[in-house]
Amino acid sequence: MNSYFLAFKSGFGFLSTIPVGISMEGIDELMKKIYFYPVVGAVLGLLIGAVAFIGQVIFPGPVLAALLMGFIYYITGFNHLDGVTDIGDGFMAHGSREKKIKALKDTTIGTGGVSFCILLLLTLYSSIRAVQQVGSATFGVNLPTLMFASMFIAEVSAKQSMLTIAAFGKPIPPQEKQAYPGLGAMTINGATRKNFLIGLVFGAIVCFLPFGWIGLLPYLGACISALVILNRSYAHFGGLNGDGIGTANEIGRVTALIVLAVLLNFSLNGYTGGLKWTLL
Repeated sequence: MNSYFLAFKSGFGFLSTIPVGISMEGIDELMKKIYFYPVVGAVLGLLIGAVAFIGQVIFPGPVLAALLMGFIYYITGFNHLDGVTDIGDGFMAHGSREKKIKALKDTTIGTGGVSFCILLLLTLYSSIRAVQQVGSATFGVNLPTLMFASMFIAEVSAKQSMLTIAAFGKPIPPQEKQAYPGLGAMTINGATRKNFLIGLVFGAIVCFLPFGWIGLLPYLGACISALVILNRSYAHFGGLNGDGIGTANEIGRVTALIVLAVLLNFSLNGYTGGLKWTLL
């Protein structure tokens, strides 16, 4: 099988619940060509965006926001959200770095993990609703198109956030000898500067198309959020693992939607200057 096709296919097996099949050979190829992360994000974004477009025509706003959240996790799985709970436990653990890492890797969920997860889900719901509400006043009958573009940009941004945090991160020093690296370490090793730049340029191009120049700001905001998470991961754990990478995915998606909502609000109040929307 062509190595590029195998890497692309494995991206769906690794980053979504789409039953394409996955193998260690496929994972190895994906890690070598990890710039496929935002490419897979673009395809997933098209699917989520299509649901958002159709749903905006059929359902009331609050119902659609909840349904969109359900569809996002139906098609992408809960693995990255599990990373949020683990990171939350590690961040909230008191004591030495070793104790924080132990809490991070513990299979049980504590108060910190539950709280982080709830806050993340509430923020995701609120950001979708904010785009709907402010976008309704800004775009009117074009709101379904806006929702399609917003969810598309958010998913591309989420996947590029994972690539960004991995490209600039180093694995948490192992507490004990390991026979082979974990998926987090494999992702970090695969996220070379070259692969990062390829993914960054691809994501920038596809996020530019729906909104013009203003479409780049949510994308870049998500990438910056990944660097903030990396900074906190270094402060607490001395490095990065798969949970931090998964957390970057979840927070990157939310960050992109929040930036979009803010930009829409500025547009509504006439503060966007020369930056023009291209959906009208």
